[in-house]
Amino acid sequence: MAVSYNGLWKLLIDKNMKKMDLIEEVGISSSTLAKMSKGETVSLTILEKICDKLDCDFGDIINYEKNKAENQ
Repeated sequence: MAVSYNGLWKLLIDKNMKKMDLIEEVGISSSTLAKMSKGETVSLTILEKICDKLDCDFGDIINYEKNKAENQ
């Protein structure tokens, strides 16, 4: 299983924000952002902070993707 934050990256583009803006405005660490860039999981608290700041819902920033290898 994998987590995709593509919705978050698209939302940042739509809001004309950079990843560094997200770090500064939400107050997350660069290591957390690195984990997200690699598709690793982060805590719900982090996701809540992002959703609060960007005025969105979990489904807008994250989605679950099954690994294709597991399905074969």
